[in-house]
Amino acid sequence: MCLNTVRSTILGMGMAVPPKVLTNHDLEKIVETSDAWITERTGIKERHILEDGENISQYAIKASKEALERAGISPEDLNLIICATVTPDYLIPSLAVLVQEGLGASRAGAFDLSATCSGFVYALSIADQFIKANPEWKILVVGAEALSRKTNWQDRSICVLFGDGAGAAVVGKSTKPSQKGIIDFILGADGSKWPLLTLKGGGSAFPPFDDRLPREEYYIKMQGREVFKFATRVMEKIALELLERNGFSKEDLDLLVPHQANLRIIEYLRDRLNLPKEKVFVNIDKYGNTSAASIPIALYEAEKEGVLKEGDLVLLVAFGGGFTFGGVLLRW
Repeated sequence: MCLNTVRSTILGMGMAVPPKVLTNHDLEKIVETSDAWITERTGIKERHILEDGENISQYAIKASKEALERAGISPEDLNLIICATVTPDYLIPSLAVLVQEGLGASRAGAFDLSATCSGFVYALSIADQFIKANPEWKILVVGAEALSRKTNWQDRSICVLFGDGAGAAVVGKSTKPSQKGIIDFILGADGSKWPLLTLKGGGSAFPPFDDRLPREEYYIKMQGREVFKFATRVMEKIALELLERNGFSKEDLDLLVPHQANLRIIEYLRDRLNLPKEKVFVNIDKYGNTSAASIPIALYEAEKEGVLKEGDLVLLVAFGGGFTFGGVLLRW
C-alpha cells in the first residue's frame, strides 16, 4: 500500500471518435470475411475511422477540451501534457504539442509516449509520479490513435481489428487521498517478444519508400495466436499482483477495465479472475481496438453509463506490442 500522503486522481475525462463508422458488413465488401466470423473471433461489430482530410490531433484536442471542462480546469492551469500514441499526425512535431497549441495551454510542457496499447497506463503512472513530486500540478493525459492509417485493408486478419479515437484524463492531487485516487501501478515489458506484433516500415531502420522492405511491412503485422497467449498470461499476473500487494482480494474489485483488444482475451481474463460479467467493462463491439485510446474511452463510457461510481475499486490492465504491459489500481 502506498504510504505517500499525496495521491493523484482523475479529475475529469473526455473522449472523441470520428463520426464515420465502418461496420463488419462494410468490411464484407472490402475483403473476404463475414460479420459472423469477425464477431465470433473478436467481439467487434463496428469501428470509427478517420476520413480523408482528418487527423487524430483533432480528436485528441476535442477529448482534451471535454476532460478539462469536466474537471473545471482551464488550459492555462495545465503544467504538463502527455500523449500516448504510436500514430501521431507527424513524427515532428509531436502530437502533444499540437494538443497544447489546440488548447492554448501555453504554460504546459508536452511530450509523446510510445508504449502501443499500454500507452495510457504508462502515461497515467508517469502523471501520478509527477503529482506526488509537484502536488499542485495539473496534468493532461491523452490516449489517441489513428490505427486505420497503419492498416493493410487487404489483410483480412488485421483490417477487422482496429479503430480510431481519443480519450483524455485530467490528473491532479486528490483532496481525499484515503478515499480516492491512484493506489498502485505496475509497468513492464518483454522485448524478446517484439516480432509478434510489428510495423517495421517508416522508422529509421527502413525509412519511407525504402525498396529493401516489402510494402506490407509498412502496415501492422501480427501473430494473433501467440499474442493471445502472451496477453492472457501477463494481464492475469498483473491483476493478481496489484490486488495482492495492496491487501485486496478479487472479491473487493468493483470494476475491471481491460484494454479492448479482443473479446476472447477479455473473457478469458474474466474467467481466470472469476469475476461476474457486470464487473468487467466491455465496449470493443463499438470501437474495435483503439490501442492507447482504448482504456480512457472505456473509463469515460463506464462512468457515463453509471457502471463506474465514486468509491469503486477499479483495476486497469493493458498489454501492447513491444511487448509492453501494465496495470493501475485506483479508487474512483
